[in-house]
Amino acid sequence: MRLLSPADVRKLADRLGVRPSKRLGQNFVIEQGTVRRIAALAAPGPGDVVLEVGPGLGSLTLALLEAGAGQVVAVEIDQVLARELPRTLAKRAPLLAGRVIVINADALRVGQQDLPAAPSMLVANLPYNVAVPVVLHLLAAVPSLARGLVMVQAEVADRMCAAPGSRVYGAPSVKLAWYATARSAGTVPRTVFWPVPNVDSRRVAFTRHDPPATSAAREEVFALVDAAFGQRRKTLRAALAGWAGSAPEAERLLRAAGIDPGTRGEALSVAQFARLAAARTITSS
Repeated sequence: MRLLSPADVRKLADRLGVRPSKRLGQNFVIEQGTVRRIAALAAPGPGDVVLEVGPGLGSLTLALLEAGAGQVVAVEIDQVLARELPRTLAKRAPLLAGRVIVINADALRVGQQDLPAAPSMLVANLPYNVAVPVVLHLLAAVPSLARGLVMVQAEVADRMCAAPGSRVYGAPSVKLAWYATARSAGTVPRTVFWPVPNVDSRRVAFTRHDPPATSAAREEVFALVDAAFGQRRKTLRAALAGWAGSAPEAERLLRAAGIDPGTRGEALSVAQFARLAAARTITSS
C-alpha cells in the first residue's frame, strides 16, 4: 500500500489542474499519519461497507483500504476528482482498488437507494461549510449507518458533542442526539491540511441509537428545536410563542410536558424536546 505523501498530493493536483475550492470547503489531508489514525480509530472490518464523503485525491480512501475495510463507497461532488480517484487507487493499491466504488454526486442529495451497498459506517474528512447538514442528512437518508468517525472544524465538533447546559449546546447538538451518541475523538492540527485552514479540526465519533419515544414526527421535533434556539436568549415561554400560537399557549404546553416555562432551550435534552413536541401533537389531534 502506497499512501499519498504531501508531494504526491500537490503533484497530482497540479496534473489535474485542481485547486482546493473554498466554495466546496476543500482542504486536502496531506499527512499520512493523520489518515492512518482516522482509519485506525474507525476500525473498519472486512464486513463493513464504509461511506466516505469527499474523498478528494484519495488519501483517506487508501488508508481505509489499508485498515481492512471490506468495501468503500466514495461520494465525490467534484467530477474531475471522482474520475481520477479510481486511477489513483489502481496505481497505489492494485489488489484492493476493486473494493472501492466512486459515485459522482452531492452527499446532501444521496439516499440509501442511490448507493450500491448499504453502508454500515461513515468515515470522512468533511467540508467545513456543510459538515453538520451532511451528517444529519445521511443519518436520516441512510438508515443502515450504525456508526461513524468524521473530521470537522473544531468549533463544529464542540457543538456536535455538546450536552444540555453547555454554552455551545444548540440545534445541531439536539438534532444529532436524536440519531446518535456523539463524542470527541481528538484534535487534528491545521498543518496536516492543504491549504492550511485558519482553524483547527477535531474528530467526532458517533454511534446510532433509537430516537426518543414520542408521538411527534421527527420533522415536528426539529421544527420545535429550531424555534427554541432561534431566540436562544429568551425563555422558552417567549421563544416558543410563534411555534405554539401565543406565549400563554407555549406556557401551557411546556407545563403539560413537565418543563419550566422560564427555562431556555439550551437546558433541554432531546427527550424533553420530543416530549414537548408530542404535547402539541396531542392537543392538535
